[in-house]
Amino acid sequence: MLKGISPLLSPGLIATLARMGHGDEIVLADAHFPGESINPLCLRADGLRVADLLGAILPLFELDAYTDTPLQMMAPVEGDSLDPAVEEAYLVPIRKYSPNASAITRLERFAFYDRARAAFAVVMTGETAKYGNIILTKGVTSC
Repeated sequence: MLKGISPLLSPGLIATLARMGHGDEIVLADAHFPGESINPLCLRADGLRVADLLGAILPLFELDAYTDTPLQMMAPVEGDSLDPAVEEAYLVPIRKYSPNASAITRLERFAFYDRARAAFAVVMTGETAKYGNIILTKGVTSC
């Protein structure tokens, strides 16, 4: 256990966040996401909700200020609808720890999968909300 670091962050996740560089992306995936088959670096955070994990990661993780899209979620498939409470729950820790972050953008389902394949890592959570996946782009940490 380390002081000042959320117990929600596993040693493997802390190491992964530390190894990421500027512009690298990490996917916080819902429990239904095909993370194991999409990305070779798939970490488990079973039982955790994405909003809670965002609240643990963002005090340690600078979002990329040099891109218009440091936060991306999956767009609904035609005929589906989004639950606005999901994005609102994610915005609570985002606004708290990254108040100047650009708005969340939406990617079409297969474009999202392509980004997840190219991401540094995927973190499988226990999130059960439909369309509960989010991609974070790492920025430069100021001194």
